[in-house]
Formats: sequence, C-alpha cells, structure tokens
Amino acid sequence: MSELQKALDYANQNRGRFLNELIEVLKIPSISTDAEFKDDVLRTAEWMASYLKQLGMENVAVMPTEGGHPVVYADYIKKLGAPIVLVYGHYDVQPPDPLELWETGPFEPEVRGDLLYGRGSSDMKGQVLATFHAIESVMKSGETPVNLKFLLEGEEEIGSKNLEPFIKKYAEKFKADVSLNPDAGMIGIGMPTVTYGLRGLAYLEINVWGPKADLHSGLYGGAVHNPAQALAELIAKMHDEKGRITLPGFYDSVRPLSDQERADFARLPNDDTSYLEGTGVPALWGEEGYTSA
Repeated sequence: MSELQKALDYANQNRGRFLNELIEVLKIPSISTDAEFKDDVLRTAEWMASYLKQLGMENVAVMPTEGGHPVVYADYIKKLGAPIVLVYGHYDVQPPDPLELWETGPFEPEVRGDLLYGRGSSDMKGQVLATFHAIESVMKSGETPVNLKFLLEGEEEIGSKNLEPFIKKYAEKFKADVSLNPDAGMIGIGMPTVTYGLRGLAYLEINVWGPKADLHSGLYGGAVHNPAQALAELIAKMHDEKGRITLPGFYDSVRPLSDQERADFARLPNDDTSYLEGTGVPALWGEEGYTSA
C-alpha cells in the first residue's frame, strides 16, 4: 500500500475526531473587528498553538503584533535539502450579524446532512484544521516530504493591517520556498480544487475639488461641473464597453493563459449557465469568452 493511500485511510478512520476538533474551535467567537472579543481572539490563537504542539510541530509561539492580534508560528524542519512550505491561515472570523438569519447560533456548530454550519467553518478555521489533519495523516503514514512553517494570523477579516510590518520584522523567520494558502473554496461538492491564482486588490483614494461652497443647480447647473458627476465619470471610464480595464499599464505584467490552462479551465463546470444560475442575473457582462477563458 502506498503512503498516499495510508494517509487517506488514516484520514477516513479519524474523520469523527477531526470533525469534533473543528467543532471545538468553531465555538470560540474570534471576531477580530470587535474589541469586545479580543480575549476570544487570543484564546483561539492559543488553541491553534496548542494543536500544533500536539501535532508534533516545533518552536511553536504566539507572537504579538504591534497593537493588533497575535500571529501563531510553528515549524517542522526535519528533511535536509527539501523545500520549506509556509502554511498560511487566519483564525479570526467575520461578525455573525444579522443574527436573525441564522437557523442555529453562529458559534453553536451544527451538522445538517453532509454540511457543518457555524461561523468560520469555511472561512477559514475549516481550511486550517483540514490542513492540520492532512499533515497529521501524512506524518502517521510515512515520511513528511517537505519542511513546514506556519503563519496563522488573527486580522485577515480587518485587512491584515499589522501583518506587513510583522513579516518585515521577522522576514528571516518566515523565509520559505513556497507558500500554501488554503483560504479558498471548491468548485463544488465532490470536486477537490487546487487554486493557484487569485484576483488581487488595488486600493485607491481619489480627491475631487470643486467650488468653494455648495452651489444651487438652478443657478449654476451646466455652467459648473458637479464634482460628484466628475467622480462618477472618472470611475466609469476605468472600464471600456467590453469590461476591459483602461488604466495605462494595467495589463503589462499579466501573463497570457497557455493552451493547457485553457483546456484545464474548460473541464470545470463554471460556464455561462452556472454563473447565471448562481447569481440570478438575466445576463452576463464583459468581454466575450471572459468567463470560460
């Protein structure tokens, strides 16, 4: 029997325990946006650190950030010459409001059929625990093929505002060959998915100045351009009629899709029909072939 099959068998045999461990940490309301839950966020970080120790990881530490929630670190450097994989995760969760829309309490996890309902079950305590459980299954079934480091933060849901200075401060400690971020979804039930690229974010602040005071449109409309309209026009011009971004240089570093990537994407069920059904919109928008490309 291969080590892979042994690991899969181990995971199946321990499925019940794995589920209970996830339920345990889902009960902690680690809401990073609300100072009222600061102690719960810290308690979750300590829970993660304790689990990593039980898993056999070394140099486990709950590291403070500058005025924010802590980062959990651990490593397992045992295989000389093998690459180091930095496992990223976050243990904080979004606020559960509006509470009246929950059938059960957001921090009272409940299994219904094949699904587990509870805040953080899919974003992303579920993925963090799935990674822990996968590593345990591999370690119990043979030799770990890579070295490991962990970075688990508690501020992803508030923009990771303290993470950048933290990483710069401890750059050598978190140095790795590749980073694994399991904070993504699956195409569907029964379709394991490897996400190798995500859309980025660009934050812009635009200031528009106009007249020295509010002007009455009955007197000045048409003679003085309304700053709100100028701003709306500016934003509208960031895309052309086909949905392509018009900002100069935006596409300069975009790598074109290979034929193999297009063939792989074509195997996925996210065609135009799936987008229409999933969103409820009457029609899609953008450049032709965008969704299927």
